[in-house]
Amino acid sequence: MRGAKVETGALFSYLSPEERVPADHPLRAIRVIVDRALAEFDGHFNQIYSDLGRPSIPPEYLLRALLLQVFYSVRSERQLLEQLDYNLLFRWFVGLGMDAPVWVPTVFTKKRDRLLDNGTVQRFFLTVVEQARNQGLLSEEHFSVDGTLLEAWASQKSFQPKDPDDRQGDGSDFRGQKRSNDTHASVTDPDCRLYKKAPGDDSRRAFLAYVLTVNRQELIVSKQVTTADGTAEVDAAVQLLDDLGGTNRITLGADKGYDRHEFVQNLRDRNVTPHVARKCKGSAIDGRSTRHIGYTSIRVRKRIESIFGWMKTVGGMRKTRFRGLDRVGLHFTLVSTAYNLVRMARLGVA
Repeated sequence: MRGAKVETGALFSYLSPEERVPADHPLRAIRVIVDRALAEFDGHFNQIYSDLGRPSIPPEYLLRALLLQVFYSVRSERQLLEQLDYNLLFRWFVGLGMDAPVWVPTVFTKKRDRLLDNGTVQRFFLTVVEQARNQGLLSEEHFSVDGTLLEAWASQKSFQPKDPDDRQGDGSDFRGQKRSNDTHASVTDPDCRLYKKAPGDDSRRAFLAYVLTVNRQELIVSKQVTTADGTAEVDAAVQLLDDLGGTNRITLGADKGYDRHEFVQNLRDRNVTPHVARKCKGSAIDGRSTRHIGYTSIRVRKRIESIFGWMKTVGGMRKTRFRGLDRVGLHFTLVSTAYNLVRMARLGVA
């Protein structure tokens, strides 16, 4: 017998969002890691928030919401809040009740500077990495480093002469003009630079981002975003190693772009064995590295490309939505944290 079609105008439910999320949902494992990390932030949040005035949106809610934006490739914060209004899974992850109101998109705009100025996102990233270390997921022996290009939120016509007297029109007609980073800069985002990935390639408005990963577990232990120039690649790699700390001998895998005599010597001075791909001519890698069977770990370095692929497709880092080196770096740190959370959940962190 066909059932009667009955439409109700109101919804009454006695189930909490917690009961509506499946027990085996991937976000459950991630939520445990996130809650454990944020539990250490009470003192930090008390320092950056005043005791006076109207209560603000809890910063824990904002961080969880921004993670959801990365996990589910939500294009904008306005669309994120739209989904947060009706998506019970999103409400449960953030911590909102069934009837709790959703804040306005400008909250992210106002709070982003506070998170940036006080290093909250960087602290969050380091706390998650420390959890992985406590769980025994960081081998502390074999690492890889690589960089990728992040397209800036600036158009070609925004690159105009630095001298205002030399500017003509709106910059859309630049045919036949020679433009370089020495003479031109973007009026939209002065921090980005014209950069070519290879000779003969088109110049792009870009930043450069780098990650240092653990080979075995493919977790990011350090990261950095810099302006795009020819020496930033090796300089950032050395800086990431210095941030890693420690005195034990480790290995570092890298591609042929890092096969430079000065860089290889810097690694040896830091007690680091360079597992760098060799150039055909003039290579700085000699038998001290290639004679060992462990030199084959250079093949593992290619896994770092899958990390960049995840960041650019799922995390939305193919073309950044932010302007300025600091804000781009803030977003890259958040995406790196989101990747580690997904990876740790797959590795079965409890």
